[in-house]
Amino acid sequence: MFKSIALLTPIILFASLGHAAPTPNTEMKKVLTELDKKNPLPIEKLTALEARKQPTPTDAVKALMIKEKKSTKPEKVAKVEEKEISGGVASIPARFYYPEGLKKPFATIVYYHGGGFVIADNNVYDATPRALANQTKSLVISVEYRKAPENKFPAAHEDAFAAYKWVVNHIQTYGGDPKKIAVAGESAGANLAINTAIRARDARIVLPAHILAVYPLASSDMNSVSYQENADAKPLNKPMMGWFVEQYLNKGSEAQDPRINLVNANLAGLPSTTIITAEIDPLKMDGENLASKMKAAGVDVEYKTYNGVTHEFFGMAPVLKEARDAQAFASQELKASLQQ
Repeated sequence: MFKSIALLTPIILFASLGHAAPTPNTEMKKVLTELDKKNPLPIEKLTALEARKQPTPTDAVKALMIKEKKSTKPEKVAKVEEKEISGGVASIPARFYYPEGLKKPFATIVYYHGGGFVIADNNVYDATPRALANQTKSLVISVEYRKAPENKFPAAHEDAFAAYKWVVNHIQTYGGDPKKIAVAGESAGANLAINTAIRARDARIVLPAHILAVYPLASSDMNSVSYQENADAKPLNKPMMGWFVEQYLNKGSEAQDPRINLVNANLAGLPSTTIITAEIDPLKMDGENLASKMKAAGVDVEYKTYNGVTHEFFGMAPVLKEARDAQAFASQELKASLQQ
């Protein structure tokens, strides 16, 4: 499976190599403190059903907002609709976020949430679609793909592409422009977004106008510098990543499938891409190496890492400056590619 995926394998701490592991900034520490107060159990020691019941970084952000006497109401958008998308093995739930002032024919962003292909849902990742909808003045469609271990690889990938095809074929009936569709995702969802663009290219259907990949899962190497440096990081660490891929993959050899090991995929001919990473994240080098590979393949790539913050920081705008900055940067890149 992934290199050094066995949980019994000793974890090599970056500090042992003579380097200090990065530390969270003041605002990030506050979020992590609130998460610790909720006593989350180690995901890698749980069943999938148990893991889905654990407190999330989203819960920690809400707790901090209450502590700081901030409103915990979601960022306001004009309308949110729950729909069912057809075209996959089964119907795919999706959530439509409409911003105020949406003008036809509008642009659309197909968004895939994170959670290692196993946990989380549109509720946990509600903040990002709202922010992207408002800042880009686009319809954002958040896709609720099938999860592992109930649905093994490539179930999530199949649903991701099926949802994108549905949007290409149907968005005009909603008032959208089928030539102005971007894909976006966080973590495992970023992997799905990139794979969707690759498959659209290969199937010769409408190519996404842009890819937004926030801390993407893009490599099968779990001995990279960032994996070593952040082996014990929170809220995502090396043992958790091993657990996620064991839940999703059918067999170890699938770790080398280019849909998982994206750094070895054919990346030529993809649309402009924005890759965002966090300093305190095992997946930091995944994003960095993917950006290098995409640039080498001739793709127009903007890459940016945010220091002092962890995996999952992107949706924490109410309490984290780096999240606000990253959302603004991502939205600027999306708008430029969608010609808005």
